[in-house]
Amino acid sequence: MKFMLSYLKRYRWLVAACMGLKLLATILELLIPYVLEYMIDEVAPKKRMSLVLLWGAVMLVLAALTRFASVTANRLSVKSAKSATYEIRRDLFWHSLNLSGNQTDRFGLPSLTSRMTSDSYNVQSFLQSGQALGVRAPIMLVGGIVITMTMDVGLSAILCVMAPIMLVVTVSVSLWGIPLYDKVQQSVDEIVRIMRENITGIRVVKALSKEDYERRRFGAANETMTRRERKAGVVMALPGPLMTLALNIGLTLVVIIGAIRVNNGVTKPGVILAFLTYFNMILMGVMGLNRVFMMLSKATASAKRIEAVIAQPEGLAAIPEEQAAHTDREEFIVFDHVSFRYGESSGKVPTVHEGIQMSISELSFAMKKGGSLGIIGATGCGKTTVINLLMRFYDPTEGHIFVDGKDVRIYEKDDLRRKFGVVFQNDVIFAESLAENIDFGRSVDEEGIRTAAANARAQEFIEAYDDTYQHQAAIHGANLSGGQRQRVLIARALAAHPEILVLDDASSALDYKTDAALRKVIREEYRDTTTIVVAQRISSIMSLDDIIMLDEGDVIGHGTHEELMASCPKYREIYHTQMGEGR
Repeated sequence: MKFMLSYLKRYRWLVAACMGLKLLATILELLIPYVLEYMIDEVAPKKRMSLVLLWGAVMLVLAALTRFASVTANRLSVKSAKSATYEIRRDLFWHSLNLSGNQTDRFGLPSLTSRMTSDSYNVQSFLQSGQALGVRAPIMLVGGIVITMTMDVGLSAILCVMAPIMLVVTVSVSLWGIPLYDKVQQSVDEIVRIMRENITGIRVVKALSKEDYERRRFGAANETMTRRERKAGVVMALPGPLMTLALNIGLTLVVIIGAIRVNNGVTKPGVILAFLTYFNMILMGVMGLNRVFMMLSKATASAKRIEAVIAQPEGLAAIPEEQAAHTDREEFIVFDHVSFRYGESSGKVPTVHEGIQMSISELSFAMKKGGSLGIIGATGCGKTTVINLLMRFYDPTEGHIFVDGKDVRIYEKDDLRRKFGVVFQNDVIFAESLAENIDFGRSVDEEGIRTAAANARAQEFIEAYDDTYQHQAAIHGANLSGGQRQRVLIARALAAHPEILVLDDASSALDYKTDAALRKVIREEYRDTTTIVVAQRISSIMSLDDIIMLDEGDVIGHGTHEELMASCPKYREIYHTQMGEGR
């Protein structure tokens, strides 16, 4: 609750105006039955039409003012709620972008997506409706009881007995519902995860005719979510029938006891009519409170999930220089006895990778500025992990990494990562123009974009489009071939002339001729750029200055291509297999 209010209080004047107008509207609405009772019991017996018309006009004015104040209050609540939710989404998005690798693993991408969508929607719904209902419902309840007590204490006693019972039921059920809605949101995470996987891998699903399998998998998750929603809905629906039953019993008692009191001359007929109207108002007030508590249960569960992300400390913040490691090495990039296992870095936070044997052990190497390094090995041997550590998505479990003579932990994240141009495995093409995908918000001029595309061997197919660089890419580059996507991604990496170029399996979809041409361009046009190539193909790395052969996180070979051919049996085996040469 405090989390939501901390954002809403920034718009406290809008909230105050909304609540003030809603209070006014509710009080005016409560006066209408009182005026009606006065007309029936006091004005009508005088048989003066002018008085009837006068008090009728008073009722019309009260109704009009009630409507105006209520509509204005609702508009103000919408404005403040949307503004507060905008800031919540903004902060959630920013903090999600700045999570460390371990923090992202812990939350999971599907969960971060559902927090941004369904959770923020639940919070907005409560902030929007809660302002108005939060004032109207209790005032309608308490005000109705207070006014009826001024009319007939005996009849109002019935309400005084029923109201506390209904409130206790409402609050108790709402507290019961909060953990149930938390489980519902966890199911939403699972639904989002399956949907994300299937949308991303739709071609694979269709190619392998796995539609039925995925339908069953989604059906199981959907059934779990439906069951949890049903349970939460049943629990939160309990107060409604119970309160309606209690109010109907009270209403029946009012009619019976009121008829007896009218017959005995103790109570006037107008009072009974007003009581019936106030009973309906009190019912609306109680039902409104029930709705507020239901939305509060959902919003509280969702707000906790959002706050859990926003409250995360900055992932892998820069450390003071006096706490950093130092090196006497003069090379541009240095790995000094680096070991890493997912889940054991950055405070040993548990992650989804825990238990998976994907790590590196005692890795040491050094690169001169403008040098080149190839990393090769079987899938899961730790190749990409080296890149993740170098760019400080994670911190090593042991050892230290230096860039330009400094511990990478000293750098602010933006300062460190601006040094890189990188193409990751399964990198993303955004649904923007090809020029925007290459520029990627870095203000690269048109000539720089064209040069990068030419160097990446993407210029030919881009300029074949009628709209050339303004050609719109589909989501994930679905309207481009695999090779075209990789060339656009390489152009993006080259466009800002990075100090360090990282190509993580970036040429797997390129033909050998294009791959060779690309390697030649990088050697000739980016001589001052330090290049790291992660590859499955030996042809992509054999001309580099240095090569590391990894096997389950261990370095089993390190040297030039010729040295590895002589000293590393596994490297030699891969070479002969890929090149088709005899041993």
